[in-house]
Amino acid sequence: MDARLNYFASPTAGKALKYLMSAGKVLKDSALPSTTQELVSLRVSQINGCAICVDMHTKEAAAAGETSVRLNLVAAWREATVFTKAERAALELAEEGTRVADAAQGVSDEVWAHAVKHYDEEQLTVLVMLVSFMNTANRLNIITRRPAGDYEPGQFH
Repeated sequence: MDARLNYFASPTAGKALKYLMSAGKVLKDSALPSTTQELVSLRVSQINGCAICVDMHTKEAAAAGETSVRLNLVAAWREATVFTKAERAALELAEEGTRVADAAQGVSDEVWAHAVKHYDEEQLTVLVMLVSFMNTANRLNIITRRPAGDYEPGQFH
């Protein structure tokens, strides 16, 4: 299967993606724990059905030492006992921030208050930007049907 478009062959997309990937690097290098970033990126991608991003973030997390048990349970994090309270707050925020059409209110005050208990303002800012970033990346890949399965950890770094 081939993608519908090759973004890297387009001068316009190439310029835009350069800035988008730079923003992603800023988020990756931020104060939000990298484990939390990978779990959130994976969960947003699962919700959106972005195969290439699920492939990428599962492999990146595993390469960084994440366990297969935790990775396999991200989709069912509410019932899993392997996530910290902070990670659960981040996953909940990621879900409500991704499912805006399902939750007319967007991110509820309750979910926000739970996140505030575990993250400082800078980390919350990064978390919100990461959820938004992943939703953008997912849509770019889903619309063009980017195939998954051959991602190698560190491929885009």
